[in-house]
Amino acid sequence: MNRPSTAAVAVPLLTCLATLGTLTAWTATGNAGTPARLTVTEGRVLVPSGREATAAFFTLRNTGGADDVLTGVTGPAGHRAMLSRTVDIGRNARSMAMVRAVTVPAGGTLRMTPTTLDVMISPPPALAPGERITLTLHFRDSPPQTVRARAVRPGG
Repeated sequence: MNRPSTAAVAVPLLTCLATLGTLTAWTATGNAGTPARLTVTEGRVLVPSGREATAAFFTLRNTGGADDVLTGVTGPAGHRAMLSRTVDIGRNARSMAMVRAVTVPAGGTLRMTPTTLDVMISPPPALAPGERITLTLHFRDSPPQTVRARAVRPGG
């Protein structure tokens, strides 16, 4: 009958215990990360100039230790809201492309602007400067956030 030597058993056992102790200490000191902690500043929505669509913009901050993903937007009743990005199509021309999701980085900020990422709202609600609309932002890991956007004139 072959019996394992004490060293053959002790080495893997001690390695496991050392690894478990190190991981426990790493977690206890807060180095294992924290979930995403998102805040969204009140946004802006452009006063519509046509009948097709308008755009809203927000700044999202993540003070947590994990990335999260903005997966969609719910607009006011009767209006479709979706994430879109401005893309350069050449010869000083730009186009809009729908975006399925966008990462809000851990410890970072996602700024939406008229020339980068925005929330396209179609058809545009009738808005005068200073009026507000309510949108709900949906995330992969965090609960939805209901936010308000104040209507501004383009360039304002």
